[in-house]
Amino acid sequence: MTDSATPSFPELPSPSPRTGALSHLRVLDLSRVLAGPWSTQNLADMGADVIKIEKPGEGDDTRHWGPPFLSGEDGTPTRQASYFTAANRNKRSVTVDMSTPEGQELIRELARHSDVVVENFKTGGLKRYGLDYESLSAINPRLVYCSVTGFGHTGPYAPRPGYDLLIQAMSGLMSITGHADGEPGGGPMKVGVAVIDLFTGMYATTAILGALEARHFTGRGQHIDIALLDVAMAVLANQGAGFLNADDVPRRQGNIHPSVVPYQDFPTADGNMLLAIGNDGQFARFCDAAGVAWARDERYATNTGRVNNRKTLIAMLTELARTRTTAEWVSLLEANSVPCGPINNIAQAYGDPHVQSRGLRVEQERYPGATPPAGQNVNRVVTAASPLRLSETPPTLRYAPPALGQHTEEVLRDYLKLDPQQLEALRAKGVV
Repeated sequence: MTDSATPSFPELPSPSPRTGALSHLRVLDLSRVLAGPWSTQNLADMGADVIKIEKPGEGDDTRHWGPPFLSGEDGTPTRQASYFTAANRNKRSVTVDMSTPEGQELIRELARHSDVVVENFKTGGLKRYGLDYESLSAINPRLVYCSVTGFGHTGPYAPRPGYDLLIQAMSGLMSITGHADGEPGGGPMKVGVAVIDLFTGMYATTAILGALEARHFTGRGQHIDIALLDVAMAVLANQGAGFLNADDVPRRQGNIHPSVVPYQDFPTADGNMLLAIGNDGQFARFCDAAGVAWARDERYATNTGRVNNRKTLIAMLTELARTRTTAEWVSLLEANSVPCGPINNIAQAYGDPHVQSRGLRVEQERYPGATPPAGQNVNRVVTAASPLRLSETPPTLRYAPPALGQHTEEVLRDYLKLDPQQLEALRAKGVV
């Protein structure tokens, strides 16, 4: 950078000491929406110092994906979408316009002293900015650079943008989700959350940790190519294996399991319950508790028999299930070690005493112990707790999902040693 407002950059300080398993790592997050941010949130929860780069004035797309919106301190709705909070806890938001030469140089300097970069631009999208893997690895050979795309960096679909719903459709996932054709509401159905984005984020996290472990031996980073379609094909799991090995094309079966019976929902006297019997012993205990002799019938004594005679067994179970309320069934079957439970909505799930005992609801403040700055009327943010429970280095709570650009001055001042005049000059030019 030649502008007088931007000096040559010093060495960045080491991340501040923390207790998280990854507290020694710095991550530069150039991703947005869900798959990439989900991965970097995992790293952040484990202690990594994650710097999220966002476009000035706009930020991550999901900041605007509402309603629902966050409420201000006075209880009035804002225009800040709750979607963003799901995947951006424990990160610091820095606004940089990467379309400008000055912005590109700021990002390069942060990458020079980072361990990991995560981005989800279209294939080749960052090359024009000099922020692609080849460019950044040239200045930081130890960099682990993870690219998340819809279709990967090779193949005929590589240039295409990819979205979770599109990938659910193309991969076959929607063909096995929903009620069967001919049933009420039958037809292909997407999963209730962007499950391929979430799986992709988890696979990206795994790949990043693998590459960091390999770096211990090679001394070098590497490029990770994670594609939503690749992930979707992988997580077809047993359904995909049935096709690959038996040429069996699975069909939609609603809540029925194709290979295990009974493993589905049933109507009760006052609602519905979920019965998840996974082996013959559990089925025998169910029959004893319910007062029926089906486990002694050779048609139903084994899982294979129950699958082959599904229709008659499910008809009898449906009639039996209506004789008790959901609570009565859950109480009876839990006492006999038979997996059974209610079908909750999300409010009921968060009201469950076990969920509450596990601390799965996390409340944080964006500005702990301080008055939010003018224009920032959202301080308290609630998120779902990290499920990563490490006994010696548990997840750490450091930052609530940040306001747009909340940490710009802090990061550029502390890491790149920019003084107030230099920061103001960059703001005046719209770089930050």
